[in-house]
Amino acid sequence: MVPRIASVVKKVAMGLAIVLVVFLAARVYESQRGPALHVWHTWTGQEMTAAAIDDATFDEYLQQEAAIFHDLERNVSETASDDAGVYNRYDPQSPVYPGHFDTNWNRSFVLMPTGQPRGAAVLLHGLTDSPYSMRALAEEYQRQGFVAVVIRMPGHGTAPGALTDVDWEAWLAATRLAVREATRLTGPQLPLELVGYSNGGALAMKYTLDSLQDKSLRRPQQVVLLSPMIGVTAFARFAGLAGLPAVFPAFAKAAWLNVVPEFNPFKYNSFPVNAARQSYLLTKSLQQQILQASRDHLLGNLPPVLTFQSVMDSTVSARAVVESLYRYLPDNGSELVIFDINQAAGYRPLFKPQVYSAVASLLPPPPRQYSTTVVTNADDATSDVVALTIPAGELTETTEPLGLRWPQDMYSLSHVAVPFPMNDALYGGEPEAKNRYGISIGTMSLRGETSVLIVGLDGLMRATANPFYPWMVQRIQRHLP
Repeated sequence: MVPRIASVVKKVAMGLAIVLVVFLAARVYESQRGPALHVWHTWTGQEMTAAAIDDATFDEYLQQEAAIFHDLERNVSETASDDAGVYNRYDPQSPVYPGHFDTNWNRSFVLMPTGQPRGAAVLLHGLTDSPYSMRALAEEYQRQGFVAVVIRMPGHGTAPGALTDVDWEAWLAATRLAVREATRLTGPQLPLELVGYSNGGALAMKYTLDSLQDKSLRRPQQVVLLSPMIGVTAFARFAGLAGLPAVFPAFAKAAWLNVVPEFNPFKYNSFPVNAARQSYLLTKSLQQQILQASRDHLLGNLPPVLTFQSVMDSTVSARAVVESLYRYLPDNGSELVIFDINQAAGYRPLFKPQVYSAVASLLPPPPRQYSTTVVTNADDATSDVVALTIPAGELTETTEPLGLRWPQDMYSLSHVAVPFPMNDALYGGEPEAKNRYGISIGTMSLRGETSVLIVGLDGLMRATANPFYPWMVQRIQRHLP
């Protein structure tokens, strides 16, 4: 019997080894077919470790950040002009070069209100993103009398190669640092808001859960999440394997899932394996912590969580927001806002059948421990939108006309659209100042043959701004302490 078991184990091990070899060979072949790596893919920068960030002041973090950007200019931008196109953020001659702008929104910043602050807001940007994505909301908090602290996460805002040498613990340490700075500027007695977009949403929740047990961490009065990364795709779990061939210099491109021209001044287009891996490790840790906190009856002390999520999201799992977070929340005033698809769009023949009922299949039946609001068409014959709200613990739905409409050419929001107003100069469909940052991505509407473009149509088709942003801001302000 024992020899038979040993034989079976040996055969299984051999089978797995063969599968792994085939996978790695395919991965090498696929990566080698892609575009060549540039200097901005191989430069990493000298970011602080998590331990160093925990020992640093905000000013010290900014000093190191300035040194990193100086090194970026010397070792990347000064060599990029011979290896770049017209729209390359690393070429000083390019219109999208951040050094041309009055403010480089790739860097950490603090906005102070007029007069005495009424509170503090810490805003955390997403993966491959930069503080620019939190700019509009930071300015809204500033107008409401809040100090707004927007920190650049390690590995971001510089060059995509920096994401090959960073870990999520450093991002969480940066979150703690931002809260310490907000507290220093306002004092511990004023309210604290924690706002997280995408990967920043995972960090906001992780920090808040940590604060339930660590008394040295200041607990926020409210958590606001936009397209939060509570769960990621199954592929991210195995992303580390995809990058294994990159240990050999000849196969360095295997460290990248996507190598794309860098024409966006405030966001990376290229995506390394390590970024996917770190996002998976962060969300795995977060989900385990939520479950354990629920078992330990700690969530009764959790502050209210207000979330804005597009029902259609190709980056994070909308279902994980419901099943891995909201199902465990107590009746503490939390609310989940879902942006439905445009039910009146003229593209119905092109929709997948399950899309029409996506919201109904996402939400459990009422009553729920949290309020739910669905932003959707008033009816299937109009583009006018309403907010359908069911308060926590109730069954009755109320309808609120929003006085807003779906744009004619938009059939849904997207993961990346939620935090940006329609007049955003970079991402808005109606930019207040077109090409202020060298390009207005939100106005692009391309028609032609698919083989011509150097970027994928999937990226160009995604909605990049939120037509319901004014209402979203009102909803956030209604919940301000």
